[in-house]
Amino acid sequence: MSDHIKANIRGFIIENFLFGDTSQVIEDTTSLIDNGYVDSTGVLELVFHIEQSFGIKVADSDIVPANLDSVGAIAAYVEAKQRSAAA
Repeated sequence: MSDHIKANIRGFIIENFLFGDTSQVIEDTTSLIDNGYVDSTGVLELVFHIEQSFGIKVADSDIVPANLDSVGAIAAYVEAKQRSAAA
């Protein structure tokens, strides 16, 4: 997976949901929802950021924890969307 995508998502989460607090470690598999980093409104902010940063459209049906609950899951989702758009 692209380290660039992960760094972008991790940076967005730190700046927007942790208010710049870098003392909390967010691993690729850390659940953003279970750990309280992102709530339902935060998911919408995250979706908007993903669409703007990576030039993809996140379908309503794709807004599920399997795609958006961790940095690793988000990166995999973005890469899959980018691959399908390029095909």
